Amino acid sequence: MEVRYISITQICEGHQIEPQFIHRLHREGLVEIQKVNDQEVLTEEQVIAVEKMIRMHYQLEINIQGIEAISHLLGQIQDLQGEIQSLRNRLKRFEK
Repeated sequence: MEVRYISITQICEGHQIEPQFIHRLHREGLVEIQKVNDQEVLTEEQVIAVEKMIRMHYQLEINIQGIEAISHLLGQIQDLQGEIQSLRNRLKRFEK
């Protein structure tokens, strides 16, 4: 599968935010900025996460530290849900 990139400039213009916000997310380890053809870009997958963070920050007024905590907890929830699904699948094998 081909990885698609979206420039930070496009994201910022589309959401009417300053690039410094995305750079702050990068400094906190919440996104990974890459350079492609001398442009700073994010993967499509990261853009989805960044859009959630933009809503948290600008609409809900959650600071970067709060976004970091929320992102960490959501990641743990996803991991646990995956583990639960794996255990359910294993249990189904024993039930038959």
